[in-house]
Amino acid sequence: MAGAVTGVATRQSPPRPLHVAVVGGGPGGLYAAALLKRLDPARRITVWERNAPDDTFGFGVVLSDETLGGIEHADPVVYAALSGEFVRWDDIDIVHRGVRHTCGGHGFAALGRRRLLEILHERCRALGVDLRFRTQAPHPSLLARTHDLVIAADGVHSTTRETYAREFRPTVEDHRCRYLWLAADFAFDAFRFEIAETEHGVTQLHGYPYATDASTVVVEMRDEVWRAAGFADMDVRESADRCAKIFTDALGGRPLRAGTSTWTTFRTVVNAHWSHGNVVLLGDAAHTAHFSIGSGTKLAVEDALALAACLEEHPTVAEALTAYEEERRPVVASTQRAARASLEWFEELRLHLDQPSRRFAFNLLTRSRRVTHDNLRLRDARFTAAVEREFGCPPGTPPMFTPFRLRGLTLRNRVVVSPMDMYAAVDGVPGDFHLVHLGARALGGAGLVMTEMVCVSPQGRITPGCAGLWSHRQAEAWRRVVTFAHRHAPGTAIGVQLGHSGRKGSTKLMWEGMDEPLDDGNWPLVAASPLPYTPRSQTPRELTRAQLTDLREEFTAAAWRAARCGFDLLELHCAHGYLLSGFLSPLTNRRTDRYGGSLERRLRFPLEVFDAVRSVWPEERPMTVRISATDWADGGTTAEDAVEIARAFAAHGADAIDVSTGQVVAGERPAYGRSYQTPFADRIRHEAGVPVIAVGAISSWDDVNSLILAGRTDLCALARPHLYDPHWTLHAAAEQGYEGPGVVWPAPYRAGSRRPRTGRTDAPRPRLTLGG
Repeated sequence: MAGAVTGVATRQSPPRPLHVAVVGGGPGGLYAAALLKRLDPARRITVWERNAPDDTFGFGVVLSDETLGGIEHADPVVYAALSGEFVRWDDIDIVHRGVRHTCGGHGFAALGRRRLLEILHERCRALGVDLRFRTQAPHPSLLARTHDLVIAADGVHSTTRETYAREFRPTVEDHRCRYLWLAADFAFDAFRFEIAETEHGVTQLHGYPYATDASTVVVEMRDEVWRAAGFADMDVRESADRCAKIFTDALGGRPLRAGTSTWTTFRTVVNAHWSHGNVVLLGDAAHTAHFSIGSGTKLAVEDALALAACLEEHPTVAEALTAYEEERRPVVASTQRAARASLEWFEELRLHLDQPSRRFAFNLLTRSRRVTHDNLRLRDARFTAAVEREFGCPPGTPPMFTPFRLRGLTLRNRVVVSPMDMYAAVDGVPGDFHLVHLGARALGGAGLVMTEMVCVSPQGRITPGCAGLWSHRQAEAWRRVVTFAHRHAPGTAIGVQLGHSGRKGSTKLMWEGMDEPLDDGNWPLVAASPLPYTPRSQTPRELTRAQLTDLREEFTAAAWRAARCGFDLLELHCAHGYLLSGFLSPLTNRRTDRYGGSLERRLRFPLEVFDAVRSVWPEERPMTVRISATDWADGGTTAEDAVEIARAFAAHGADAIDVSTGQVVAGERPAYGRSYQTPFADRIRHEAGVPVIAVGAISSWDDVNSLILAGRTDLCALARPHLYDPHWTLHAAAEQGYEGPGVVWPAPYRAGSRRPRTGRTDAPRPRLTLGG
């Protein structure tokens, strides 16, 4: 009984674990025990569960067809038992301000959580698993010493995880809403979301059937609403009665039944590592995903399937646990991103209440970004078409190809080629590369094509390859690009983004060393405060009042030149840690004069620059502002700050806010994921009441349609997709079968407006089937 694995004493185990401890008798732990015993009847498997066999915090469990397919292949006995219990339905009902909309084609299967546990108990006993209820498991270190494998399935409050917190490195985050699991003694005829606007604030109901005569009901509200409504002073029974009164229409006047649950806030659990020695985390002990996408039990069961398979496929426990984590982590991470999007949508539900009810329903259905516009068209074409009509889509027109007006400029579609630094200019002069690069994307069908950040002075460049607009020669070169776009891609607008690098300047070209200082030929840097971007970066000088005036004049002169070049739109770059962004963030602005301190004072210089630029920019042409809506760092710009920043620029005449995030401080910790910056745009759009451009990991035309139709943004800016395919928008139209005014193929390209045919991949069907 010796051996040490990073501090955990383990027994010298056989190639495959024969003595297995399972801590926690939930679905994940029980199913793992059953699978491992079925795979090797010689195994001695013990499950410790501190609660009684029929204790459970919830009422119903939803499982996907994918999960059920895995169960069917791994254990037909469990699958057959489950199949006889499931309640199945296809519809989702959304009730918003008394109006109910139904969307079909979703395909749910649910059963009672208690019945699921009973089935797993029966299967474990039949296989010979030792189930010990009302029994606290021995200390994890003792289990690790006396067993070949310890499976910690002990839930969100896992004792095992906390015992080895230094090794697993968990992060546990509490969220803003309180929720309570309840039950109703009748079956909803659909998955039901209902919104109640009470005197204390917004409350929502999530309900679904799990038996022919019973439904799960989860009631959720923000913590401040929960406290204002007095729930903090009620017991669970009183809470159930109050919730039944709030949702009396949904329940038909029937009561709600409380179980063992209490009001709680959801906790997102993430672990840096899932195993330590011979101890492995499973289900909620390893990860949690918000109940609004119904994934807790699903993930735990899938964990059990993967763990059992990896233990069969690999010669040692260590290799199996490594393989298990490698297999499951990407799947779980994707689910957690979707769950967070859903969770945050419900936390900010109030933002969407004034939407038309059908569009609100579409917004709710697509909140996690897993269900999309195209996906909903497949599930329920009638519902999706009705949402499109309500939005104003002409027949056969995807949302992305509807026009949008900014001041005197009407964009023929909602696609923007995002500003992308090319680092290909010489002395700030754009050359043939820029003509071809921007010209190709103008021909590619986007409604608006943006230049890279065009610098207002030589000292305002990021790198020696950055383009500028501080000279007549540069202006003439830009006029050439604009003239080409207007002449050869009529209807496509071209915009210029003006900026100054601030403390992030005088660096190498991106592919030579991003944010790395030049080896030689450096120029002096200036910024709001004398703070280097990285420890290797040059320390900038704090701008004096006289220098601020000079900088404002440099922006004004560049804007005047841009207007003479014929650009249709001008964007002021106040994001990504460049000079104007450096004034906005409290992490980079430490000034004690009138340009530092409160947010109002930090806004002062960027607003002065905006006003100066607006004064020389033609009145009929729109101006936008790009901001970093969060610094992704403690003490930095928050989402609430971003709303105030957007309001300030809108009050000064900004026609739209281009909502990006981060790149302000080197120590940021972004929450990357598909369209991960969109919630910030959504919030600004609804709270500040200003049009927004969403940007950041928007990669498909389906994403664009979904975001536009849900009302989360007005325009979508895409960068890398346009590097991959300059004609991305034209191809999006072709792939959707759209031909209309929202996108126009250049005459020389019209022969390519249909996707080329490929060779046949099907085969003739057999004409006869002969019996043996």
